[in-house]
Amino acid sequence: MLDIYANRVEKFLDTVLVGNNSAPLLAVMRYASLGAGKRIRAALTYAAGESLQVDLQALDWAAAALECIHAYSLIHDDLPAIDNDDFRRGKPSTHRAFDEAQAILAGDALHSYAFELLIKSPFSAEIKVKQIEYLAKIVGKDGMILGQSLDVFSTDKKITTEELFLIHWHKTADLISAAIYLAAVAADNFAEIAERVQKIGYSLGMAYQIADDISDCVKSSAELGKTAGKDLAQNKNTFVSFYGIDGSKKKLEEYKNKINTELDELNIRNSKLHNLIEEIFQLIS
Repeated sequence: MLDIYANRVEKFLDTVLVGNNSAPLLAVMRYASLGAGKRIRAALTYAAGESLQVDLQALDWAAAALECIHAYSLIHDDLPAIDNDDFRRGKPSTHRAFDEAQAILAGDALHSYAFELLIKSPFSAEIKVKQIEYLAKIVGKDGMILGQSLDVFSTDKKITTEELFLIHWHKTADLISAAIYLAAVAADNFAEIAERVQKIGYSLGMAYQIADDISDCVKSSAELGKTAGKDLAQNKNTFVSFYGIDGSKKKLEEYKNKINTELDELNIRNSKLHNLIEEIFQLIS
């Protein structure tokens, strides 16, 4: 299922990410956003939409927008000023394939292009405004960027468990929650399900982060598609550094149980969303 959704958003992005082909900027944007990646966020949007009877074709724009936001965040995250990583998605990171200036500008362009895509979607103006408002908030100063900032400032420092959860709540869970929200907001019964939808997204986001922290310690660079062991080498605050691998696995199971409970409450257990979530955990475990 993940492959089907990944191929769908890949084809759509390839179609819409066009412009002045002679401009170096476009080549950098396409390098960073096409041809690699698991496409988990886009897939969640599609699966949530199908589970909640939202038109799949109309969701292409939101799925592509999320992938643009994610690509921009990875470009900036890999820069020497932040994580200084030479590899991403199994190939040289954007600033290594080009240079730092072009990477920064391509990231900036992908960020703004995400909102342009949402504006162009076939949804009603009311739904588009809700999507844009939510995504803008979730990736900004009170969302993903806040999490990234807290992560940078807390590196090599002792923090509390509350601070650890706050970092990853925003750094990772916010955008994963947005992936489900952007589909759910177009559902006829959105007002009734909004709170439960957000709970599923955040539980999944935290579980994904914990699984990622574990993988960084037990998998190779080839398996990860990025440099393994970077969190430990940079003395970052992770779930493994706080709870150890066994304790982190226990936390991961707690979040998995929360997700199943929340899916039951939403009455979409055994739906495409549920099946995709199971597939994601098999992939990252």
